[in-house]
Amino acid sequence: MQTRVRRAAVAVVAAALLPLALTACSDSDTKDTASGSASASKDTDKSSPAQDASTASEPFGPACSSVPKEGAGSFDGMAKDPVATAASNNPALSTLVTAVKKAGLVDTLNNAQDITVFAPTNDAFAKIPKADLDKVLNDKAQLTKILTYHVVGQKLAPKDLENGSFDTLEKSKLTTSGSGESYKVNDSANVVCGNVKTANANVYIIDTVLMPKS
Repeated sequence: MQTRVRRAAVAVVAAALLPLALTACSDSDTKDTASGSASASKDTDKSSPAQDASTASEPFGPACSSVPKEGAGSFDGMAKDPVATAASNNPALSTLVTAVKKAGLVDTLNNAQDITVFAPTNDAFAKIPKADLDKVLNDKAQLTKILTYHVVGQKLAPKDLENGSFDTLEKSKLTTSGSGESYKVNDSANVVCGNVKTANANVYIIDTVLMPKS
């Protein structure tokens, strides 16, 4: 008789505890699943902006097609080097690089942080009569004035150029305008390959040399 009572009591206790155990397991599983979902959601959220930013930061413009596809002069290669070094690896900027060397600005540009350079192409320099260009290239003070007028002391994204006015390292201002993939500087120079990244600068390659006001 006592044995039957004990068995009955055990059965009752077991019946009472079983739903509690099942509920606890269910809650734990639900929490783990929810936690996993939240973690996955966070991972997804983290990756999305990076992908969007990467897509939005591609170089643009008709002259970008002439940039080497690989090597130090490619977009990926230029992104690893400071701006003067990066420019020296781009064949279309060889006249600019010569001018920068003559002005003694290589270290200045390479050591600057977070700048924007409006870089005239060889064709841009070719628009200047040879006698005038030779004269400027041999006048260090004037050359420095012109080159530093092409440099802004902050990194500019394309959207910043839509209607902008910026102080240059030459101490006077330049203006920008445009939208999408079409921009002008001082209403005279067209951006022909924009949003090129180097290790310390954003570069906008332009088709006309900018001249500061005397």
